[in-house]
Amino acid sequence: MLDSFEKELNDILVDTFRSILKVEEDTLKSTKIDLSISELHLLEAAGKDREHGRTISELAQELNITLPSVTVAINKLLKKGYVKKEKSGEDARMVYVVLTRQGSKVDHAHRYFHRQMVRQVSSEFSEDEKKILAKGISKLDAFFKEKSAEMER
Repeated sequence: MLDSFEKELNDILVDTFRSILKVEEDTLKSTKIDLSISELHLLEAAGKDREHGRTISELAQELNITLPSVTVAINKLLKKGYVKKEKSGEDARMVYVVLTRQGSKVDHAHRYFHRQMVRQVSSEFSEDEKKILAKGISKLDAFFKEKSAEMER
């Protein structure tokens, strides 16, 4: 049986997760971008190394999804024109995913959306509240990462 704090925390976490996804999905629907939220997040991960690109393995590890799932998703993004694949000059077996101009534009817009959302949210908090919130969310993140790692073993 959950105590009152645990119930409140559960409700807040579930509601917040749903609300964030809803805002992101509604924002995406208001654009003419033919991507899902998952595809946007994959573009964001691929765009972290704009100069060299990222390997499928790096993307899978960062997003905590399987290699085959990333491969399928990247191939869809390739067909839509948001990414390209480039072989390494040093090792032809290595393939890097690089954003196209179109992919970069969408990634930039998505990052801007996140910056604006965070600015608006943080404007509601005092400096002390920001520190407490950041510490609490960091602990939540560490907890869920540890649980995820345990489940993979």
